[in-house]
Amino acid sequence: MMKSVILDVDTGIDDSMAIAYAVHSPELDVLGITTVFGNITVEEATRNTLVVLDQLERPLPVYPGEAKPLQRDYTKPFARHIHGADGIGNQYREPSTRQAESLSGPEFIVQQIMANPGEITVIAVGPLTNIARALQLEPNIAQHIARLIVMNGAVTVPGNVTPYAEANTYSDPDAAALVFSSGMPVTLVGLDVTMQTLLTAAHLEQWRSLNTNLATFLADMTDFYMEAYKGVITSGRGCALHDPLAVGVAIDPTFVRTESYAVHVECTDQDSLGKTTGVHASQAPHIDVALDVDADRFVSHFLSRIV
Repeated sequence: MMKSVILDVDTGIDDSMAIAYAVHSPELDVLGITTVFGNITVEEATRNTLVVLDQLERPLPVYPGEAKPLQRDYTKPFARHIHGADGIGNQYREPSTRQAESLSGPEFIVQQIMANPGEITVIAVGPLTNIARALQLEPNIAQHIARLIVMNGAVTVPGNVTPYAEANTYSDPDAAALVFSSGMPVTLVGLDVTMQTLLTAAHLEQWRSLNTNLATFLADMTDFYMEAYKGVITSGRGCALHDPLAVGVAIDPTFVRTESYAVHVECTDQDSLGKTTGVHASQAPHIDVALDVDADRFVSHFLSRIV
């Protein structure tokens, strides 16, 4: 049975791969894509999402979302050193001929969940600002969403923007705290598992050998990302598949092993801002935290779909 999903993205490079993976997966019916600030501005994320969908020849509706954190100033600069000046590895050439929708991202999320109770899965791979804003607009979505799958956090491993914090959580810790304590069914796909997935330079050569516009576009973009990963991946040239793994878990939850935790997000201490801690508290709402990943099986599944 197809799963109805909304993708919530801050379209940089791994978001672009996640979008391609999702639209090429027959298990998922992508209803629309919402955009948020994060890797880049929300305007650029919206523009990039339309461009990626053009490359995929899939004219899905795109709903622009939140431009800044829920209740604070930006916590960090945009990640242009990782994702390129344009957010997609400097592959942006011209805008899409299509426009984004006038409905906002949070409004679209609320509309779809309330109209289809128990049937909508949201895959959020940027800061959780749109999801938090949707909860503020309509708290009942927490009971009516099928599941929220997030690429967010680092519960048992160090962070990637500070020693403690993962980039999406750090970008809007207040939003993450609100979402994780909302009681909605959440699967947290964080650095605990995403750093174990590896796309290699050899994979990009395989894409290029197909000689299609899409494969070349994705390979050139991801090449920039791998360059930025040089100091992180020690086993040769490659990159982690952060955002695609969240899509993978929507397709097949058995790609990861989860444990149930209440997850505390640090929102006050500046030094450990965005730190995610798993606690076994009985009172707080629990979410499913991915702790192990069947990396080889996931990567081969991803490669079978992406281009």
